[in-house]
This record gives sequence, C-alpha cells and structure tokens, in this order.
Amino acid sequence: MSNPLAAASLTGKRALVTGSSRGIGADTAQYLAEAGASVVINYRNKEARAVKLADQLRAAGGTALTVGADLTDPASVQAMFGTVATEWGGLDILVLNASGGMESGMAEDYAMQLNRDAQVNVLNAALPLLAEGGRVVFVTSHQAHFIRTTPTMPEYEAVALSKRAGEDALRELIPALTEKGVEFVVVSGDMIEGTITATLLNRLNPGAIDARKEAAGKLYNVSEFAAEVASAVVDPVPADHTRLVGDVSSFEPVAE
Repeated sequence: MSNPLAAASLTGKRALVTGSSRGIGADTAQYLAEAGASVVINYRNKEARAVKLADQLRAAGGTALTVGADLTDPASVQAMFGTVATEWGGLDILVLNASGGMESGMAEDYAMQLNRDAQVNVLNAALPLLAEGGRVVFVTSHQAHFIRTTPTMPEYEAVALSKRAGEDALRELIPALTEKGVEFVVVSGDMIEGTITATLLNRLNPGAIDARKEAAGKLYNVSEFAAEVASAVVDPVPADHTRLVGDVSSFEPVAE
C-alpha cells in the first residue's frame, strides 16, 4: 500500500509508537519514518522483531530507536522516556497503539491495567517531553468506542470496556494537552483482519470475524488501518477529537 503521508513531511519530527514491533504499530511506524520522522519502536517482549523493523527503516534512510518497556510497569515507562529524552530531547508525536487483554495467563484485571491505567500513565510520563504543536493519537476499536451504546460479543466485552475506560481517562487530559499546545485524536476502527485480537476472537467465537465482515461490508487489513492512524498524525483534528474509520452503521452514536 502506498504511504498516506506521501505528500506530508515529518522531517525533524520525533515519534514514539507503543506496541510497534508488529502489526498496526509496526506499519504506522514505517509510514511515519518514510515521511521523515525519527521513530521509537516500542516493544514489550518482541525485541528481535523491533530490531529487524528498525534496521529496515535505517536501511531505507530513516532514523529509528528500539526501546523495550512493559507499559503496565511505571518504572519501565519512565526508563523508556528517559531514553527518549537523552537521545532526542523530546517528542512531537505519540501514538498510543499498544493494547491487549485477551492473552492467557494474565491477572484478572490485566485488561484494565493495560488499556486504561497504562495509557494514562504513558501519556502523563510523555507530557513533559511533548513539544508545542505535537499530536497524541489513541488507537481503539468501534467495539470499544461504542460499548456504552452498542453491545459487543461477550468474548470481547472486558477488553472493550477497558479500552473505553482508557479513552475516557485520556480525554480528561485534553485540557492539559491543549495548555501545552498539543492536539489529541482518537482513531476508532472496526475489527481489523490479521490482528492478534481478531485471531483470538475467532478462536473463541468461530465465524465471528466473518460475520462482522458481512455486516460491515468490509473490514480493513492491518496496513490499511495503520494508514488511517498515520494520517491522523497530520490531518486536522475533528471537533469531537474522534476519527471514525470504516462503517459505523451497526453502532449507536455515543455522546462525548
């Protein structure tokens, strides 16, 4: 897929994409790097993938760092931003892409820890580094964004509720961001074909993704949705701070 930022220049901009060793995060990081941004590839335990991606970006003429961090560990998050401060002196773009909650073997409240508490902590930790004119992008799903008005499949409900709680908590920080001259936008999309979440959901509820695809008419793949996330870095921010990607006719509106 062609880079949606082909006509934009991010030369001199510094970006960090959480959870960017693979999937949507990796493709988003690649789009930003191709547009000239220096990019931090953040990972939790996929170091080899993160290093491979960073090497690819550098080979193409880009600038990239790899920084491991467990986003649910405040000390790990502080260390990550300490590295960014040392290496680059600040940030212009923060893409909050990392999420989860369907993994096996995690604590009962892990979804809320990662999708709400960690998101807020990451943004608060990044705030001193974010430069005026910067942009924060939070990545979510329609199933989470609209969970207050439209039920989702039972297997995804806990994750959806935690991601919506995270979105709400981040929105409360908009005044602090605005005071610094930093913009905030939520990017919400339907289920994305090829993601870990879609695979796990289909395993728990066989046929769920096909059914959602039939209802929506089309589901974005990883590269297509990442292009929308990357575009949200440069496009004007909607008045409600929300960029809805793809069909939303199956979802009841929610007041922000």
